[in-house]
Amino acid sequence: DRVLVRIKDLTVEKADEEVWVRGRIHTSRAKGKQCFLVLRQQQFNIQALVAVGQHASKQMVKFAANITKESIVDIEGVVRKAYQKVGGCTQQDVELHVQRIYVISSAEPRLPLQLDDAVRPEVEGEEDGRATVNQDTRLDNRIIDLRTSTSQAIFCLQSGICQLFRETLIRKGFVEIQTPKIISAASEGGANVFTVSYFKTSAYLAQSPQLYKQMCICADFEKVFCIGPVFRAEDSNTHRHLTEFVGLDIEMAFNYHYHEVVDEIADTLVQIFKGLQERFQTEIQTVSKQFPCEPFKFLEPTLRLEYCEGVAMLREAGVEMGDEEDLSTPNEKLLGRLVKEKYDTDFYILDKYPLAVRPFYTMPDPANPKTSNSYDMFMRGEEILSGAQRIHDPQLLTERAKHHGIDLEKIKAYIDSFRFGAPPHAGGGIGLERVTMLYLGLHNVRQTSMFPRDPKRLTP
Repeated sequence: DRVLVRIKDLTVEKADEEVWVRGRIHTSRAKGKQCFLVLRQQQFNIQALVAVGQHASKQMVKFAANITKESIVDIEGVVRKAYQKVGGCTQQDVELHVQRIYVISSAEPRLPLQLDDAVRPEVEGEEDGRATVNQDTRLDNRIIDLRTSTSQAIFCLQSGICQLFRETLIRKGFVEIQTPKIISAASEGGANVFTVSYFKTSAYLAQSPQLYKQMCICADFEKVFCIGPVFRAEDSNTHRHLTEFVGLDIEMAFNYHYHEVVDEIADTLVQIFKGLQERFQTEIQTVSKQFPCEPFKFLEPTLRLEYCEGVAMLREAGVEMGDEEDLSTPNEKLLGRLVKEKYDTDFYILDKYPLAVRPFYTMPDPANPKTSNSYDMFMRGEEILSGAQRIHDPQLLTERAKHHGIDLEKIKAYIDSFRFGAPPHAGGGIGLERVTMLYLGLHNVRQTSMFPRDPKRLTP
């Protein structure tokens, strides 16, 4: 009749209580008439002791010692205060004295990777010659890798980002929408799109929910957001590109100026950062044990620089680039370092991009024909959001599409959506995996994608 207790709740307050716990055998070590087990649940673990005595025979100690790592067991026992801190366990002040142990699901004796190796900081492994686990081994055996305390913490925090994104926007009066992922034409008019067979014709996987977000604005929803998969057929094998990722997308009508939207998006991200600091310190600390990183810094309100100011900072640092040239990845990172040195923030906005480097649907700046009402947002020197005021006038949109050499027939549905009255609006798309990676200071987006898809990986 006992109720299962969570390992994270086993503290000195529960000392001398009889409990029932389910978890995985992380390690086992027999010593004479005793067997020490480490029992794990997600990112929490506790030492369990099976000792010959009133509740355990020699055979039971031997049985416990022979349970294979990663097997799932039920343990009935008594929580005891530890005589000294239990190193290597999250529950360091108590241990579990085992009375009964049941194997619920036995794991095979040979594991494709050892969890202790998978959570070892890479530098530490290199220094003492101990094994570390490379990325391909992790991803080929993702189910085992996801059991590590680091992975558990990463994806709990990522879940928190989605939760905070949704909470914040609903509080701001946004409506959550669901958009089609199978579409009749490429979302952004480009070639980086996956083609799929669709009965007797072809369809495409959506590169973005943008068309549908904008159609909702035209349908008077005023403020919308969506969370869902986005597909990019880009042969980019970099640390930050995936062929499928989760998009956190926002679109909003505004009254006077597109900065209303910029400020709303920036504040949403700030609320996410604050929420992570308040609710997920355990997860942040768990990840930092394996991947040490400076805490993420941000300003409130968010720093906003114009593109020309960013270019000026880069030129001052010795970079040669033109006024209408887009930022390369190295220049993005350098600018991030320069901004951090000058303003002490890891998060900032770059506004007023050159019109020449933005998509056809971007609204030109009415005060300067060479710039546009567009913006990117950066974390630790890497772009996490690209956004703009959209052209809502079908005639101007047609002109800009022709200027970019786009086949008007392919984007007819997009242009037609503005023919029945469309309010001025702007928006942007955020990559969930990239935000998680950069907030935690990780070095590869595959660490923050549960089952990553890139040009070379389609499984598991």
